Amino acid sequence: MNSASTLRLLYTSFFIILILYLPGMIHPKARTPIAEAQVYQISQQEQIKVDGLLTEPVWQSASPIGPLIMVEPDEGVPPSMETEVRIVVDSRSIYFGIMCFDSDPDKIVSYTMQRDAQLRGEDHVKIVLDTFLNGRTGYIFAINPNGARYDGLIEREGEGENEQWDGIWEAEARRFEQGWSAEIFIPIKTIRFATGLTQWGFNVERRIQRFQETDRWASPNRNFKVTNVSTAGQLTSLPAFQQGKGLTVRPYAMGNRIQNSTEEAVAHNFEPGLDVMKNFGGNVTGLLSVNTDFAETEVDTRRINLTRFPLFFPEKRTFFLEGSDIYEFGLGMSFHHSRDLVPFFSRRIGLEEGETVPIDVAGKATGSTGGFSFGVLNALMRPVEGLSPRTNLFAARGFQNIWAESRLGFLITAGDPLGRSNSWQAGIDFVYKTSHFQGDKNFLIGIWGLINNREDVGNDRTAFGVAIDYPNDLWDISFNFKRIGEDYDPSMGFVPWKGIYKANFNLNFKPRPNWSWVRQMMHEFFTQAVWDLDGKIYQWRIFTAPLNWRLESGDRIEFNIVPYYERIPEDFEIAEGVFVNAGKYNWWRYRLEFQSASKRRVTTKISWWFGTLYDGTMDQLQVELEWRPSHRLNLGFQGERSWGKMPAGEVDIQLGRARIDLFLTPNFQILSFLQYDNITKSLGLNTRLRFTYRSLLDIFLVYNRNWLDTQGRFLSELNQFFVKVQYSWRW
Repeated sequence: MNSASTLRLLYTSFFIILILYLPGMIHPKARTPIAEAQVYQISQQEQIKVDGLLTEPVWQSASPIGPLIMVEPDEGVPPSMETEVRIVVDSRSIYFGIMCFDSDPDKIVSYTMQRDAQLRGEDHVKIVLDTFLNGRTGYIFAINPNGARYDGLIEREGEGENEQWDGIWEAEARRFEQGWSAEIFIPIKTIRFATGLTQWGFNVERRIQRFQETDRWASPNRNFKVTNVSTAGQLTSLPAFQQGKGLTVRPYAMGNRIQNSTEEAVAHNFEPGLDVMKNFGGNVTGLLSVNTDFAETEVDTRRINLTRFPLFFPEKRTFFLEGSDIYEFGLGMSFHHSRDLVPFFSRRIGLEEGETVPIDVAGKATGSTGGFSFGVLNALMRPVEGLSPRTNLFAARGFQNIWAESRLGFLITAGDPLGRSNSWQAGIDFVYKTSHFQGDKNFLIGIWGLINNREDVGNDRTAFGVAIDYPNDLWDISFNFKRIGEDYDPSMGFVPWKGIYKANFNLNFKPRPNWSWVRQMMHEFFTQAVWDLDGKIYQWRIFTAPLNWRLESGDRIEFNIVPYYERIPEDFEIAEGVFVNAGKYNWWRYRLEFQSASKRRVTTKISWWFGTLYDGTMDQLQVELEWRPSHRLNLGFQGERSWGKMPAGEVDIQLGRARIDLFLTPNFQILSFLQYDNITKSLGLNTRLRFTYRSLLDIFLVYNRNWLDTQGRFLSELNQFFVKVQYSWRW
């Protein structure tokens, strides 16, 4: 049986399974009543000092919202430790007081004080707010016992989090003899919300890491994440929040010292800038930025790429992250950690060929009214000689909420970063979603279409797709199909592969055996097939995991078998001086992976890919090591090496990354990131000091240094130093 026949059989089998299996799941079940939590209202004269101690009388007057219920390891039973959550509001802010009792507080797992740290491997409490009560979007706020804060936006229909978003809020935590406590203060000016509502969607979740235990207030169901706000409870008796003028003015001043090489003179510059944000009654937020600057943004992580396609790097710049959840388009755009298509990719604004293109003026507005959510963005780019002309870039996104959880939307972009004329894109998408499939399961269907135009594109400039998704705890099944025209090339999008049909089928069976040492098994079967527009197979891939076990200890072990086929239309360079010739290739890859439990002070992850690759052999070894000697100092190392033999020559690519993170307080941190690879032979250092005072004053010191490895000697290539101070006045 040839490759195309095999794949047709696989996808036919999928639809047979879908037809036979799904009808047995659509029988309705009684819905769980919506949990409600009543807030305690105070006047603005009643002060709460955010110190994590909960000593103010108002905390005793406020009643706890009700007990949390265990989600994992045993669904629906009382938790091993008690948690009390109280909520206090005044006309301009909302406070959360949290008591996390622990019978053995010395064993609390908490290793960091970093702002926006990955808290999923530590004890923490996470709060989710659906401020439009639309069951689709929301905010995330979390804190650990050391006072480390995390915030983000809900994305991908509740299945993901955009952790790059930063809001203005305060939080503190304290340890005590019976556990730990925390206070969270969120000014109402920090978030968008629907005016006139007296209730918001709300949920809270606690993680007790040493037990791998998750406790949740509303919908303690493994099929849902806490970010699935369609299943959240509600905060009730909310007051008519007052925004005041809803105006935030944030000027900044930045000085820098730059020397691009030892042969060049040192340049000194001073740059002022201004951000003005206006909140129009809570529903709509407008932001104007003059001389927009991103000096404090962390540098991208270098990665090894053994394919002929470009890598995707996420947006990290604060200006573009505000309201970024609204710009999500379509269902099934990505598969198994890869991005097939991003119709609006904000990194196209202000970045070109790795160079920074200054933004003179940028404006955006995001909001929601009457069930309709929208975002509008416009940026005027400064011309850069030899790189890009002055150009205006525009993007608009909107969607109307339909039924309980579904939506119908559009996307429009206009302008080209390189100044090519008559550039625009338009698209529509529809997502049907329910979290009550068979009573308590998730089910989604999506369809989308796009068309773009530019002076240099041909006639086949459309893309469309359909996706079906059943993301639940025991069975996680999805199928998506897309067609991308050979001339579809949006100026403000990310499209690694054009002129194709692509289909993906994902089947993940995740039982929880009643064994004392295994928490959960993941039996993964992911397939991918790509055809050219004439119907000839370009590529197929089958990813299997005969072994992927998460142990009761928190450790994880995995073994993968992955057969590939690919037809290469033209030669490409896989490594310096080593080419893969055009032709047809079959190969098999294997992986062994071990990841230790994050509850330990020293953690590691080792991943070894081996087997054939195209017409050669290739080993890829990835090692991650993290040592957290205290919550004030975290050290990390990541090393990657890909080595093998190809007919055109030997490949040996090495990459190393190291982190040294120092935290004096949760608001005073020094983060250093060092990375080296033997392709560019460049050693790069990025050190960022950030001091934040009451979430209003930010001081950044940024030092960037590059050295070029020249015959065993490291010569200075780049030397940059930035000082940036910004302050927010709010009325």
